[in-house]
Amino acid sequence: MRHVPAPNAPATDAFVALLTDEGRALLDELRDHDPAQELATATRLRRDHPADLVSAALGQARLRQRAVAKFGAEDAYRMFFTPNGVEQATRATVAAYRAQRFSALGVRRLADLCCGIGGDAIALARAGIEVLAVDRDPLTCEVARANAAALGLAELIEVRCADVTEIDTSSYDAVFVDPARRGGRGRIFDPEAYSPPLSWAVEAARRAPHAALKIAPGVPHEAIPEDAEAEWISDGGDVKEAVLWFGTDPAARRATLLPGGASLVGRGLPDPAVRPVGRYLYEPDGAVIRAHLVAEAAAELGDGGLIDETIAYVTSDELRDSAYAAAYEITDVLPFNLKKLKAIVRERGIGVAVIKKRGSAVEPEELRKKLKLAGANSCVIVLTRVAGAPAMLLGQPARA
Repeated sequence: MRHVPAPNAPATDAFVALLTDEGRALLDELRDHDPAQELATATRLRRDHPADLVSAALGQARLRQRAVAKFGAEDAYRMFFTPNGVEQATRATVAAYRAQRFSALGVRRLADLCCGIGGDAIALARAGIEVLAVDRDPLTCEVARANAAALGLAELIEVRCADVTEIDTSSYDAVFVDPARRGGRGRIFDPEAYSPPLSWAVEAARRAPHAALKIAPGVPHEAIPEDAEAEWISDGGDVKEAVLWFGTDPAARRATLLPGGASLVGRGLPDPAVRPVGRYLYEPDGAVIRAHLVAEAAAELGDGGLIDETIAYVTSDELRDSAYAAAYEITDVLPFNLKKLKAIVRERGIGVAVIKKRGSAVEPEELRKKLKLAGANSCVIVLTRVAGAPAMLLGQPARA
């Protein structure tokens, strides 16, 4: 966790031992180890190495395997992690995108406050930006410093162990703040309970020529400062984060979809009208929905309209390629009826079904059990509301 009290010295000492030649050799040996065989592996390794070092190496090996999903194998197996660091670090694709935005703004020196294990600092340095990476947790700082060295970026990344609220950022082109949004009881939803609080981060951002603050994607729009651009970012269809930008386009709302990088900017369009379900159903990306840009996405779809005034599904009689929504060709629009649905999937030999829901109380996995799918065919089942009434839509993915 970033911006938390310091851990005890033994944890830091155990990590530093991994940076020795013996520790690195152990990590290399454990690269492809099977966690299911960990007890036998530990017993074998302790014959030739100190028990504490073996335990630390096994723990680090597990973290590296988990980190592959965020950082890719090439980087993950060279980097170092803490459990919270793996959990909270920015995904490499998202960090790289943000670093490129900073670079395009002309940023050359940046203060990364609450830097964690250094995921964002690494991406910024790779974009040619000189980074001051600050965290007040000594272990986390050791890990961030080790990662900068492991990836050959130590000359561009200075890691400083300090309270971020005491850092003078006046000589930097930009500030990036990633407050801790988890506490002892899990995720924190109140921005003022972040560490440091969002209000402090906003004031720090306003003092810099450019700034970005990473916040939870579920932030209420009314909580967004008027002088900030708000950007929601998804990667592979999953919403990863929201970012408040300062020094860019005040009051703008943006949805950015990675890995392609398509970016939809709000134009203040009114909500689309509700219309009957047409031949095609469009499911906007989660970042588009979070950014309240469904109207902008629908405007690209010809006669696109909503199937219900409270549901973010767009329907149209035209099939158009959209970077911001997945398209489905609808074959059946029916009032929700479990008995009828079971009969349809049985008659059509549906063995594979993608079940989606929006505005329905039905749980997809419970429904899947009741359908007893069997057969060689597939379909998409959408549980939703149409003009206020519970409905089920059946169809197939469509390609423009």
